[in-house]
Amino acid sequence: MAGTDDSPPADATEVLERLGRLSLRELSMESLLQTVADLAKSVMPGAPEASVTLLVRDRPTTIASTGGLATALDEVQYDRGHGPCLHAARTGEVVEVRDTRTDGRWPDYLPRAAEAGNLSSLSLPLAVDADAELTGALNVYARRPDAFDEESRSVGTRFAPYAAVAAGNLYAYQSARDMADNLQIALASRAVIDQAKGILMERHKFTADQAFQVLARISMQANRKLRDVADHLVATGELLSP
Repeated sequence: MAGTDDSPPADATEVLERLGRLSLRELSMESLLQTVADLAKSVMPGAPEASVTLLVRDRPTTIASTGGLATALDEVQYDRGHGPCLHAARTGEVVEVRDTRTDGRWPDYLPRAAEAGNLSSLSLPLAVDADAELTGALNVYARRPDAFDEESRSVGTRFAPYAAVAAGNLYAYQSARDMADNLQIALASRAVIDQAKGILMERHKFTADQAFQVLARISMQANRKLRDVADHLVATGELLSP
């Protein structure tokens, strides 16, 4: 893990391949979200901490965190009712703070972030399920200013779909307390995504991560749930047209 500025980030391609090989059927959603946060921390620069925020009917919760800094900064934003992670979750926009000491947005939050040792941050929206009033963000809090370049932003964006799938299924699991059918829906969703990944890997000789990214890209372009894209491929043998 990248614990200090002297520790080089892990190889992003290798880490994403590791993430892509994880079976959604065999890993709890809480574990997958924690794994996404841990691996995001390991590949991103600036000796960061990472967290995953979920908003259910605009009520925020930190579902996974790599350390006290990320948790504390999330909580400050929840208390204030705004901040980069909440803005990303609510608007679907990527939010980057290049320097918490000079950025003029959120003046009652960013000075506290700087005092805590967070000098730049990147919040990536999670496309989960707006119909269920569920949104979220993957947050990376770096300990140096201007920590993120185009490559690291791109890597972070590739992590977000994994967190979104896990978050959506976690919500279905939790809702199963009130509606038992949701549990079966969540299990079926995880299974069909794994099946679709397998089809693309066999047909096009993709790696696991490449197959998942194809499904995620079509999901975003077609504005359809990732599970629906996977189900269409498994049922028809064809990918949805964006």
